[in-house]
Amino acid sequence: MAIERTFAMLKPGVLQRRLAGEILTRLEKKGFNIIALKQEKLSNKLAERHYAEHKGKDFYEPLLKYMTSSPVIMMILERENAIAALRKMAGPTDVNEAAPGTIRGDYGVITRHNLIHASDSMESAKREMNLFFSEDEITPFEDGNERWY
Repeated sequence: MAIERTFAMLKPGVLQRRLAGEILTRLEKKGFNIIALKQEKLSNKLAERHYAEHKGKDFYEPLLKYMTSSPVIMMILERENAIAALRKMAGPTDVNEAAPGTIRGDYGVITRHNLIHASDSMESAKREMNLFFSEDEITPFEDGNERWY
């Protein structure tokens, strides 16, 4: 299977609840290489671009308010089958449906304040990586641990 890249964003609740280290550790233990990472407070314009497909839905404005309320951590992750693996680790968006062992199942409290965004397809991952990172911010590496995953 080929190595894939995917985009993930730890939302404002992660930093506010001091969960960043735990979630990053879980990602690394699952074999993801973090090849780009940054923290910033999203502008309304950038949040609108990221969530453009949801414009007009009832949760759109509250989502923008949440996403621009505090800093987020954005990252590009790399490993085999990265998109599906990250989506499985994240769990369903509805925290009441998210199983224990998933990020949303273990840490989620309010669905509208869910803790992680994970790209849902190769096309979305490419669009989101390009939206949040320039090519010179991406630093691929080999850690020699492929045999363990």
